[in-house]
Amino acid sequence: MAKHVYPFEEGTASMRDLLGGKGAGLAEMTRLGLPVPPGFTITTKACNVFTRTGRFPPGMWKQVEEALSAVEAKGGRKFGDPEHPLLVSVRSGAKLSMPGMMDTVLNLGLNDTTVEALARTANERFAWDAYRRLIAMFGRIVKDVDARRFETTLERHKEKAAAKKDTDLGAPELKAIVAEFKALYRQEVGEDFPQDPMHQLRESVGAVFRSWNGKRAVDYRTFNKIPHHLGTAANVQMMVFGNMGSDSGTGVAFTRNQVTGAKELYGEYLPNAQGEDVVAGTRTPLKIAELREDAPELYSDLAQVADRLEKHFREAQDIEFTVEQGTLWMLQTRAAKPPARATVRIALDMVREGLITKDEALLRVEPDHVIHLLLPQFDDKAKLEAKRSGRFLARGLNASPGAAMGTVVFDPDEAEKLGRDERKPVILVRVETSPDDVHGVLHSKGVLTARGGATSHAAVVTRGLGIPCVAGCEDIQVDYDAAEFRVGDKVVRRGDTLSIDGGTGEVFAGSIRTIEPDFDREVDLQNLLAWADEVRSLQVWANADYPRDAVRARKFGAQGVGLDRTEHMFMETDRLPIVHEMILAAPEYRKVKRQRETLAKQMEAATNDRRQDLEGQLAELDSRLEDLSRRYIGSLEHLGRMQREDFVGILREMAGL
Repeated sequence: MAKHVYPFEEGTASMRDLLGGKGAGLAEMTRLGLPVPPGFTITTKACNVFTRTGRFPPGMWKQVEEALSAVEAKGGRKFGDPEHPLLVSVRSGAKLSMPGMMDTVLNLGLNDTTVEALARTANERFAWDAYRRLIAMFGRIVKDVDARRFETTLERHKEKAAAKKDTDLGAPELKAIVAEFKALYRQEVGEDFPQDPMHQLRESVGAVFRSWNGKRAVDYRTFNKIPHHLGTAANVQMMVFGNMGSDSGTGVAFTRNQVTGAKELYGEYLPNAQGEDVVAGTRTPLKIAELREDAPELYSDLAQVADRLEKHFREAQDIEFTVEQGTLWMLQTRAAKPPARATVRIALDMVREGLITKDEALLRVEPDHVIHLLLPQFDDKAKLEAKRSGRFLARGLNASPGAAMGTVVFDPDEAEKLGRDERKPVILVRVETSPDDVHGVLHSKGVLTARGGATSHAAVVTRGLGIPCVAGCEDIQVDYDAAEFRVGDKVVRRGDTLSIDGGTGEVFAGSIRTIEPDFDREVDLQNLLAWADEVRSLQVWANADYPRDAVRARKFGAQGVGLDRTEHMFMETDRLPIVHEMILAAPEYRKVKRQRETLAKQMEAATNDRRQDLEGQLAELDSRLEDLSRRYIGSLEHLGRMQREDFVGILREMAGL
């Protein structure tokens, strides 16, 4: 019988095809002896069978039950036990990273009985908070219930309790929310929320497999040219809880700064929360650096794990973790996807640190990274002028660098339509983005969100795509119904032009003038390209129509000029009138020449008196022809001199004279 389930202890980092990136990462961290909650991975092959047939492959579920028994033994709890219940999560994980594109279900195993047991053994508020999360997540992901139905109920109870954050709700309020969530589930689905933990697990694994072909996942794969046949694995793992109180929390950390590339722990941490709270951006998290002061021992443990993972994989890592009552648990590690400038710096630094070779560094920098570094940037003078004229609106988090201008849209469907189908530049504005918005994000020039941090969905996805993003811009008040956002007394409406600077977090009304980047300042890129010159076998020759093109080509490292389109030399503003004059002289010359030929024939048959008149007219036409010829030849010679000057200028520049 085919093997469809692999405990984390049986996998390795090399098994990405079968276990997916997340499963392979969990297996490798387990093999390294890092603190990973026990679990197992259901393979991508099982997903592909499910996709083709709509059923799990034969024998798979028996293997799941056996692997779950092993997790129970390691965790000292039993799945569905009324006294000591084990709770698990089901998370997707494809071979190639697709952040936020597929589904996850947390807290599986909770029901009306086990929630009471959890309340007794842990604490009451935490237990009911976990239960309301499960019902909402299961309803949304497994049964396609509109998430806004649950969110509206939660917000109503927060308002009633005068609670600013979810964490301000107590156990009595959470019990009431669970009751309403269950009623809402029954109303939307037509049946009660399932009380059988194994039924919950089976349904959730199926939902994760189905999410491989969900719209956002298909759109993301198509955009990034990821094959559609790979499938996703499903990772079943013992739950550890970041929402058990102030000594618990959840976070996302990167082993290098994702904006600058500096060697420092970078990311965010949210106390008393579960994983989806960080990426959803519903609460403002703390910077990882703040843990150094608030929880130095935890920060030290996290820094040691991060350093070990980076040295092991020899690549900057993106890690997810949970802290349960002061204990650190690792939930994921994968290669980070920083933007262009950070990618180049990280590659160079890792060579200097002896982690990778120069050849490896070159292979880690994609052509698109180089292109992004050479794209136009906002002119600082133009930004200063905009501030003086009152067009500066707000400042948020510089979540993904780059300059973007476009038409404001609030609906991801409209962003997709305008950006993809009509080729118009758009800025997508959201309170926060979710995986359901990705089709709009893919076709936007920039993204602006009112909530979220450096590891929110908007920030992570846009950085991976190279799209500028300003996140967590809390000064803007977004109103989807009115299709506008407000900053104080200023209003920006759908269809208005907006400019965002993802490098500084600044937001401006209207357009901001852009300038070409200063290649002389891109020292890291120049060093990397110099390494490329050491190993390349091909030369790079540029198109250069003018000496200034040759100057730019030489600055960028071209070894020669391969094409000089001389017709472009005629298009300069000081030359175009000469070209026009030359072009207009030619038909006039032909017209006058025909007139002279006709007149000459008339002279042959004319009388002596008539011939004298015609000779005078012929003399005028000969003078006119000479003038037109002089103009045409003069223009041609003038253009020729200019052309020769350009040729000489190009040759001198490429020769370094």
